[in-house]
Amino acid sequence: MGVRELSHFIGGKRIPGASGRFADVYDPNTGQVQARVPLADRPETEAAIASAAEAQQEWASWNPQRRARVLMRFLQLIQDEMEPLARLLSSEHGKTIPDAKGDIQRGLEVVEFATGIPHLLKGEYTESAGAGIDVFSMRQPLGVVTGITPFNFPAMIPLWKAAPALACGNAFVLKPSERDPSVPLRLAELFLEAGLPPGVFNVVNGDKDAVDVLLTDPRVKAVGFVGSTPIAQYIYETATAHGKRAQCFGGAKNHAIVMPDADLDQVADALVGAGYGSAGERCMAISVAVPVGEQTADALVEKLAERVAKLKIGRSDDEAADFGPLVGADALARVNGYVQTGVDEGAELVVDGRGFKLDGYEDGFFTGATLFDRVTSDMRIYKEEIFGPVLQVVRAHDYEEALRLPSEHEYGNGVAIFTRDGDTARDFCSRVDTGMVGVNVPIPVPIAYHTFGGWKRSGFGDLGQHGPDSVRFYTKTKTVTQRWPSGVKEHVDHFVIPTMK
Repeated sequence: MGVRELSHFIGGKRIPGASGRFADVYDPNTGQVQARVPLADRPETEAAIASAAEAQQEWASWNPQRRARVLMRFLQLIQDEMEPLARLLSSEHGKTIPDAKGDIQRGLEVVEFATGIPHLLKGEYTESAGAGIDVFSMRQPLGVVTGITPFNFPAMIPLWKAAPALACGNAFVLKPSERDPSVPLRLAELFLEAGLPPGVFNVVNGDKDAVDVLLTDPRVKAVGFVGSTPIAQYIYETATAHGKRAQCFGGAKNHAIVMPDADLDQVADALVGAGYGSAGERCMAISVAVPVGEQTADALVEKLAERVAKLKIGRSDDEAADFGPLVGADALARVNGYVQTGVDEGAELVVDGRGFKLDGYEDGFFTGATLFDRVTSDMRIYKEEIFGPVLQVVRAHDYEEALRLPSEHEYGNGVAIFTRDGDTARDFCSRVDTGMVGVNVPIPVPIAYHTFGGWKRSGFGDLGQHGPDSVRFYTKTKTVTQRWPSGVKEHVDHFVIPTMK
């Protein structure tokens, strides 16, 4: 099969790239280029913004229930196409087919939430706030908004951004990752098929050139981003400096606190899934286990080592594989580099995943699972996000030390605690300084009608993703104070004429 030529999606149709710049899209299983994606220049990006601006007013004029019906039809189209979509996603990202289906499904759950927009857009009303005066509020769309989304969830994150934005009456310009752009392009086609007017949802592939246009063009009113912390901070500062709303989510170092009373077999199973699933390329992956007490730590490390040694790494379409390859050669080099850094820093390398090769796919971006013990909080591998299948054990002497570790880390995305004691769990939930907490739940991603968001350097902006915050983010509130003066009614030719006093 030859190398596919991808495109943009502007004004309801695929548009070939015109900048002359392209990026390679790889098959992570083989390491071979499978497609080329165009990188938009300023005119192409501005064309997408113009298309969105032109289409937005008509779309906003549709009543919320009519907009919700488009999302309902879109849901059914995605469900009908789940298998080929998942395989397409897997082929560019490298996550297994079940993981790819989960990626799509978690996006669809936010679409389902957004179909409730007729209720979610209801304002407030106060009758007789003063003599003959009523006060009410309305939520109205912002206009054109944009989402800049990462490679690791090429379906879920675009849908988290786009579904509430569209439901609220905005037009959307998506700038997906150039690593795996085919699924976002297909989503655009399915939105059109579901009845979304042309131009309301556009996809512009590109790099910093396209991003900077989106951040500075005055027609774009809000920016949503997920990616690394340095870029999240750059996008937040640039967007807000240009008068835009921004919600930007960055890196993470998610801890799992393991109390002595926890069921260690259940904990080990949970940590293996949360730490190594999708090759660790998840912002909510558990990368640090914090057992409390030496006895707990010794027993947990033993159980983890047994399970890690049995993990099966295979092609992304291998139904028996626990995880597939990393997304690219640079990701593989980065993960291997961090493992060596951990060794150099003095961490105990219990299981070394480096050097793994899959028979017949030696050029693929594969690595094995790595497990470190006796990591300390001053080590670089603890401080920085690795974004790969590397789990670290940081031993805590007592509960208070275990609580301090995630609370004092510069990232504050998610954390979990495993315990059978309700008082401990309640205290932990109240005091830990992170945005999302799991109690005996390793990956505490909230359901779609609650809000997702990290704290500290994991999140920039005042509002989170999906749930009620998404409706607040994608709308502006208009408050009306109205008074209808009473008057003497005179009947003339069947018309009622109010007379001012």
